[in-house]
Amino acid sequence: MPAGGSSLFSGFRVLGLYSNHVPHALRYHLKHRESYVVTAVGRSFHTFNVNRLGIVAVSNSLPDEITCLAADRMLVFAATGRLISAFARNKEVVMHYNGHEQEVRLLLPLGDQLISADSGGDVIVWDVQSGEVYLRLHFDPSTFDVLAMMHPSTYLNKVLLGSSQGALQLWNIKTSKLLFTFAGWSAGVTVLQQSPAVDVVGVGTATGRIIIHNIRLDETLMSFTQDWGPITSLSFRTDGPPIVASGSPQGHIAFWDLERHQLVTQHRHAHRTSIAGATFLQGEPILVTNGADNAIKVWIFDQEGGGARLLRIRQGHSAPPTTIHHHGNDGKNILSAGQDGTLQSFSTVHERFNKNLGSVNKKKEKKKKKGLTYEELRLPAITAFSSSVTRQSDWDGIVACHRDRLATTTWNYQRCTMGAHHLQPPGSRRGAIATAVDITSCGNFVVIGSSCGRVDVYNLQSGLHRGCYGDDEKAHNGVVRGIATDTLNQLTLTTGSDWLLKFWRFKSKKLEEEMKLNAAPASMKLHRESGMLALALDDFTLVVVDIETRRVVRKFAGHHGNINDMTFSPDGRWLVTVAMDCTIRVWDLPSGSLVDCFLVATAPVSVSLSPTGDFLATTHVDSLGLYLWTNKSLCGPVGLRPLPADYQPVVETLPGVTVEETEQEVNSEEEEEEDVYQSAEQLGAELVTLSLLPESRWKSLLHLDEIKKRNKPVAAPAAPAAAPFFLPTVPGLTPRFATQTQTEHETQINTLSAVDQPLRLLKDCGPAALSVELNSLAPEGGGARELLLVFIQMIDSMLASGRDFDLAHAYLALFLKLHLRSLSQDATAMEALNHLLSRLEKGWAELQASFDQSLCLLSYAKSALL
Repeated sequence: MPAGGSSLFSGFRVLGLYSNHVPHALRYHLKHRESYVVTAVGRSFHTFNVNRLGIVAVSNSLPDEITCLAADRMLVFAATGRLISAFARNKEVVMHYNGHEQEVRLLLPLGDQLISADSGGDVIVWDVQSGEVYLRLHFDPSTFDVLAMMHPSTYLNKVLLGSSQGALQLWNIKTSKLLFTFAGWSAGVTVLQQSPAVDVVGVGTATGRIIIHNIRLDETLMSFTQDWGPITSLSFRTDGPPIVASGSPQGHIAFWDLERHQLVTQHRHAHRTSIAGATFLQGEPILVTNGADNAIKVWIFDQEGGGARLLRIRQGHSAPPTTIHHHGNDGKNILSAGQDGTLQSFSTVHERFNKNLGSVNKKKEKKKKKGLTYEELRLPAITAFSSSVTRQSDWDGIVACHRDRLATTTWNYQRCTMGAHHLQPPGSRRGAIATAVDITSCGNFVVIGSSCGRVDVYNLQSGLHRGCYGDDEKAHNGVVRGIATDTLNQLTLTTGSDWLLKFWRFKSKKLEEEMKLNAAPASMKLHRESGMLALALDDFTLVVVDIETRRVVRKFAGHHGNINDMTFSPDGRWLVTVAMDCTIRVWDLPSGSLVDCFLVATAPVSVSLSPTGDFLATTHVDSLGLYLWTNKSLCGPVGLRPLPADYQPVVETLPGVTVEETEQEVNSEEEEEEDVYQSAEQLGAELVTLSLLPESRWKSLLHLDEIKKRNKPVAAPAAPAAAPFFLPTVPGLTPRFATQTQTEHETQINTLSAVDQPLRLLKDCGPAALSVELNSLAPEGGGARELLLVFIQMIDSMLASGRDFDLAHAYLALFLKLHLRSLSQDATAMEALNHLLSRLEKGWAELQASFDQSLCLLSYAKSALL
């Protein structure tokens, strides 16, 4: 067993976490020309692009929960308790600002400074680069408790502070002086927002008033009042229409017209909880909102009358999920039911495939006009559900039981809506509720158990009742805890709180056999392919029954708390169980032993293993996400040994969020320039590297004479018109022509002894210019014999380094064609050429050996495959 925890599973990622109660921060990337929204999720924050709402970055975790966020062009600032952290590249912590004595609740980036305010009345101005305190102000919370902060546009070094007592103060942070105090409006200030007009700010109060105030004249221009409580957020449109949006604790958004001084439109229940943040994009009719309901929404204003419609959304459960099951045979979708009453589908491939199947009772929508509220229309939380893909394209394929409700609901996965049927047994007892459900493998029938002991069968297509099991319409003398049907619809298995497991004939509904258990069962799970039935008992033990022989084949003990859920592996070999003792255990059925066990931080409440066996999904107490664990046995050999009875499991860290591969990570412009990968000029001394020049620059060097002859013009070129020419002059008062001195000439000759600079010059020349340059090396062309030797040394250096292998051979071939006759009469040159010949033969011998080895291996592989 490795020291890390599990030998079978490793944490992969978490699904369904998008936002919490912390207001979001917006960033605009100049290079990408795209806006990004940053939201806090627990101890880290996520960055999404607004265009697709795809996650592009996930920050490193902080030691505590994030309480507020702010961002500028380069950095993202996050406050956790008394500590402020600055993140670069949306991920790495590059600076800490530690100096507050109370919890930080406000952050405001302002140029090279960062302004922070805490609950104790301290306002600190930090230098972003050095992390030093530039200015510290202290306010008495009893007289001026800072709740809002903003920088008025065009007001240099000015900050406007709002208090819970209603007063506003304008401060100069450079001189540390109070410039002006605004009396306020006898209500606590909750939001301050700059309007598109200079000197005009929007003020939101705790009483629901929105005041548009001119701070230069200290004059209130207009005010509005919303009936939904305090103002939680304010934002002004900057693309033309004079609209201001206000958020409320009930999740409603109101839009006010600043010209006509009236309410334009409103969106009720835009979020299920309070609006944490609402921000208009600069110059665009797009509003971005987030809330504590774990949702990010993008609204676009393209409706008649100034209304907005929902453009994009990313949302998870607003309350912890209780039951999860994989939907379909590909293992790519996970159905999840939460305490918020919603049924959602999460994709393990990409977030754009997520679905929300809804939560509103359609039968009650007709009664909405009679005064029912939105919450009364919502269904209770789902306690159990069953799904089938066999006939989901023809009719509803999901049936769910709800808390304290007898009628079960049907859902359609493809249409993402609630189905047409509410299944309720005829003549049922008062106070009974549905407790267990299972859809047959054919997808035509559903079997539902209730707390009064009834087990009823319904037709999914018509929703009609097709009978019930047991005498006197009662299958058990207690609560039905589990229901299962076999693959061929021959048997129906039920278990209840009366400690009995019963086998029924599905069609005739006759009882064939019953089995007495050692304790009351809590839940039941059937693996249809193998016929293995697992039951979790109230004494924390597990029993596995073979439905063919109808005998107990395995008993497992080891959990120290209630077993919440269990699942089988696709081949039926493993049984994975989760319990309130915070352990996840894997039992091997053939050997009858425990082969894997690990601890998690919070107790898991539901588990599901994908039909392909690649991912294990778990949900946990007080957690909104779905956690995925990869199966290591699919990636390589895993040694599984029976664990001893006194084995102490090791804590395994819950997986976090990962970035989608298709999304582009956000970096600042300067950081992107630093991150450009520079490829090495030579990977190894034993390798040869070709140049990146096109073949036309070096392949035709030996055939220049033929090319010139072929391209010779028919007529002589015409003389150009007389044009003035200019000689280079030396700067100064007296005009003098610049002449090349002897020192400059010697510098050029010395420079040629280096390899890199002349090689760069030759690479820039075309074939004709290169021929002229090589011709000019000889004394007849204005050069010297020393230059010929230097060129041979340059070619030798190129071959020794292995760089520009193709250019070295092409240049050498042209050089020998032009100067071989004159070089043959120079003993020093011939000695240099003989040394170059030995280097060429050695290099080609090494290449030939590598080619022969590769060809031999390739021919062997081809013959072996045939």
